[in-house]
Amino acid sequence: MDNATLVAVTSVVMAGITMAIGSIGPALGEGRATQQALSAIAQQPDERSSITRTLFVALAMIESIAIYCFVISMILIFANPFWDHFLS
Repeated sequence: MDNATLVAVTSVVMAGITMAIGSIGPALGEGRATQQALSAIAQQPDERSSITRTLFVALAMIESIAIYCFVISMILIFANPFWDHFLS
């Protein structure tokens, strides 16, 4: 196996691991945040709009972690800095 193939295989495997591990935390966090928000709405229905607004902001911030992992995976696959080193 030559160096370019090794870099390609390693990049794809690491991109997969990054997405797998990097998506578990945000998925659990979003589930927990939604659970707590629904519990709070059940206890105080008058504050529904405030809780919902805060929930959506929190979910967007939690989801940004998964988006960062996706960006890192795309960099590993398509813009890997090691390609130029091994191809030249």
